[in-house]
Amino acid sequence: MKTLSILSLVLVLTACQNTNREQDKKTAAYIAKIQQQIPQVTTEKSFDFENYESGKLPADWSQYATGRDQHTEWQITNDQGNKVMAQLSNKHPNYHFNVAVYNGLSAKNVDLSLRFKAINGQMDQGGGFVWRFKDADNYYVVRANPLEDNVVLYKVVNGKRSDLPLVGKGRTYGIDVPKLGNRWNNLRLVAKDRLFTVYLNGKKLFDVVDDTFTGKGKTGLWTKADAVTYFDDYKIKVLK
Repeated sequence: MKTLSILSLVLVLTACQNTNREQDKKTAAYIAKIQQQIPQVTTEKSFDFENYESGKLPADWSQYATGRDQHTEWQITNDQGNKVMAQLSNKHPNYHFNVAVYNGLSAKNVDLSLRFKAINGQMDQGGGFVWRFKDADNYYVVRANPLEDNVVLYKVVNGKRSDLPLVGKGRTYGIDVPKLGNRWNNLRLVAKDRLFTVYLNGKKLFDVVDDTFTGKGKTGLWTKADAVTYFDDYKIKVLK
């Protein structure tokens, strides 16, 4: 009986390994197919925030909060003579997300880029993008955190945030990156159907494949907890 039990376990493990290999092949083929397509930009929108009034949230943007506190404070502020979009509130509890989205377009496939600078934060720092934003509790987000020096891509479903596995690496809680510090860094995301590709400071970091949110949604900016962060040169390219 013991021999049969061990044999059964081996057969189950072997079947699981074969299934995983087959799934990896399908994922690789899907990514190759998407990457062979030439990106076609249908709409572009850029924000340097210079034409917005300081001390206010731009009229064509909306702010949201998810978690234990519903307060958030997005506004245009001055950074050494340069206007930026900033999340300034530093009093939030740990499980709290600050979101600001642009209301002027809704899209499924996008190429997003921005510069961000972490100003301060004890529980969290930095920030990133949201896309396919349906409401304050449902969207994708990728963020860079100078306290942890990593970049992680999540889905937020019904207010619950979950990190997503990286292609070829599994669920690693994102990827570690060189020290971000409190300087300007560049973050980029390309979302094409189920494939999401993330870049930091011009270098590709990882791919994620997921189909939780497959429709159009708004795009915007994101921080967590008490992170005070400046954002600039936000660019949206809508892809066909």
